[in-house]
Amino acid sequence: MKKYVFLEFALLSATLLFTSCNNRGTVVNNNDCQDTSKVRNVILMIGDGMSLPQVYAAMMTSENTTSFERFPVTGISITKSFNKEITDSAAGGTAIATGVKTNNGMIGMSADSIPVPSILDILAEKGKKTGIVVTSSITHATPASFLAKNINRNNNEEIAMDIANNEHLNIIVGGGRKYFETRKDSINLFDKMTSEGWKIFDYLPEGYSDDKIAVITSKKHMESAKIRGDILPQSVDFALKSLSNDDNGFFLMVEGSQIDFAAHDNDSVTMIEELRDFDEAINIALDFAENNANTLVIVTADHETGGLTMIDPNGKYTATDFHWTTKSHSALPVPVFAFGSGAENFSGIMDNTDIMKRILKLIE
Repeated sequence: MKKYVFLEFALLSATLLFTSCNNRGTVVNNNDCQDTSKVRNVILMIGDGMSLPQVYAAMMTSENTTSFERFPVTGISITKSFNKEITDSAAGGTAIATGVKTNNGMIGMSADSIPVPSILDILAEKGKKTGIVVTSSITHATPASFLAKNINRNNNEEIAMDIANNEHLNIIVGGGRKYFETRKDSINLFDKMTSEGWKIFDYLPEGYSDDKIAVITSKKHMESAKIRGDILPQSVDFALKSLSNDDNGFFLMVEGSQIDFAAHDNDSVTMIEELRDFDEAINIALDFAENNANTLVIVTADHETGGLTMIDPNGKYTATDFHWTTKSHSALPVPVFAFGSGAENFSGIMDNTDIMKRILKLIE
């Protein structure tokens, strides 16, 4: 069965790489999509566990054009970690966040346990506002890679402490209240954050805010997309409105966290629901970029999960018709979609550590 996965990926990769500026069914000259102007705003969106098979599954089961088809530039990212051919979210997230390879399980530090700054840290030092929006616990591996430094991704309370102490943050949205409120050390980190000017919510406030906002909606992870509704796209809209009220620009990382959860369960119905939710969030980011010059939108993934494939050549696929080869991660490369200022710099095959480095080269 595995041969179908890799054959499918190879065919899709070839199509994407050689038609890197395209609409569905239409090949556009690369020169038509280049914008070499400096970047003020960066929206980095990570579909956890999402490789090209997941993207294509979203396309096959959608009655409408997906957000992925709005991108003029596509590339491919290699995801292996420092010590494993198959990465986990900690090493994959750290590579994207810091431009440094690390061992599986490690957060925000190199393989020899040296803390390294994330792109969020670097851009905040340049005066940009920053935000993180996820559907997992805010202490989970991918968001933690941008916000914390820890040798073990499972040290959630230590990671929460790093987040509470992070001076570079303006907005966080996610789950994980237990790691801030009911801790083994009896410290209520929300009290600490409130005393330092944060406003803490368990729901998404209306409008926008210039304040430091933490929206922590659940004890651990948020509910699945079917239950939680449209909080992810709404949160992206809220974050964009709040962060864009600054001439210095902003950095926003958004994760479709639970694509990975569903793929680990080999639950294609829930995976499609999570992909549709992420798709809505991407569309909001793209709409913003279309109306705000000097904005770069990157959509990629930390790794593939599930070894997803389609093996029936005659099938008209629905959300129940996909096949899986593992309940874990795979070594499949993942897509890199780029839109806006500097997008042309993200075509071709690259290492996952290159994404952060290429973004920084484009910053005003």
